[in-house]
Amino acid sequence: MPLASAQAQSSEASPAPLESITSLDVPRYMGTWYEVAKYPNWFQKRCIANTSATYAMQANGMLQVVNRCQKEDGSITDALGEAKQVGDANSPKLKVRFAPAWLSFLPFVWGNYWVIDLDPQYQLAAVSEPSRKYLWILSRTQTVEPKAYEALLQRLKEKGFNLDAIEISKQTTAKPLTQ
Repeated sequence: MPLASAQAQSSEASPAPLESITSLDVPRYMGTWYEVAKYPNWFQKRCIANTSATYAMQANGMLQVVNRCQKEDGSITDALGEAKQVGDANSPKLKVRFAPAWLSFLPFVWGNYWVIDLDPQYQLAAVSEPSRKYLWILSRTQTVEPKAYEALLQRLKEKGFNLDAIEISKQTTAKPLTQ
């Protein structure tokens, strides 16, 4: 195999390190985001529809995270977590945990949460982490303009994400799942 061909295959196998967006206005990011699509993962296996994440600033500077979804029996389940920014006040890199607070001193209970794509209106976002193992596409509404979604998918492909692995999330209700 020619050297140039081997180098091309090598670069396709391992994309460049993932980069986040340059700056995140955290107060503007707060509120409810609906899951539009994701890479399937083990901790959301019981979620079949209507998945959302609601972020709220806490007095101590941390962010409260409430992930909510509908299970197969129609019931709604919540996962309460906490997030903290890594770096300065505009950092798009966060650490999030859903483990009990008393375990928060253990580094491995905190997962990376990087905002890797965000439109200027803060209406459509993509979140992942350095290894690209996890991916979520989030929207402020339960439906997304097809052109905006396709453009986001193209940017994700350019960032080294496998578009074939993306699973579209189901929305079966027009009313928000927030309280």
